[in-house]
Amino acid sequence: MRSFAFAIAYWSLSIAYTLAAVGAALLPGRAATGWIIRRYVKRMVQAMHVLAGIRIRYHGEDRLPAGAFILAAKHQSWGDGFSIYDRFEDLAFVTGDHLEKFPLMATVLRKLGAIVVNNCGGREAREALKDRAADAHRDGRRILIYPEGNLAKVGEKFRYRSGVWHMYRDFDMPVVPVATNLGLFWPQEAFRKTPGTATLEFLDPIPVGLAKDEFLARLEAAVEDRTAELVAEATGQPVTPAVQVPTPDEAARAARPAAA
Repeated sequence: MRSFAFAIAYWSLSIAYTLAAVGAALLPGRAATGWIIRRYVKRMVQAMHVLAGIRIRYHGEDRLPAGAFILAAKHQSWGDGFSIYDRFEDLAFVTGDHLEKFPLMATVLRKLGAIVVNNCGGREAREALKDRAADAHRDGRRILIYPEGNLAKVGEKFRYRSGVWHMYRDFDMPVVPVATNLGLFWPQEAFRKTPGTATLEFLDPIPVGLAKDEFLARLEAAVEDRTAELVAEATGQPVTPAVQVPTPDEAARAARPAAA
């Protein structure tokens, strides 16, 4: 019943606020559209709590550095984006181009200054990430990215992509790893929700200046280790390291027959 009530609220709020944001996008500047989307996000977080019974507990906000920085977060649930976006006034975010397939969303994303990249990755995606992230950096905005580029099940992880390191290097900005166990309560895109208290934790910032391999290893260890601990704390089970799985694209390539 909770899941059904939340689903009604989810789609009702999404449609209403998207239409309002499209109208606001006709106005000059980003302020009106941003205001509407922040109201939408806040209503969604409230609906998660009131209807789905999922409360978000935030830890580590005292670790956030002053000024601009990059948030590199674990992505277990559609709820992750709402939960993080709700804590910041003007957050730029990296998202796949799949969102542009929803009617009117492309207009809203452009107005918000979202950093939209090709889900399949590759050189074009890296160039788009660099160019659009540069716009956000120039405006002094904080940037949210999911370095795995995919929604992961609890207990699983994907290869950490290098896009976050390129931003870290090019913009000389610290990166804040973000761990969560929200996937226990709202798994990926699932209809069914489980009431409880989920944790979203901002970890110690990674200072600028690290080489690529060292940076990615440090980021992955911070996010995955703390995420495993949060899952264990919520379930009462021993800490279990996440298992790396191939992305859908990687699995498809591996399944192709070798050339003769």
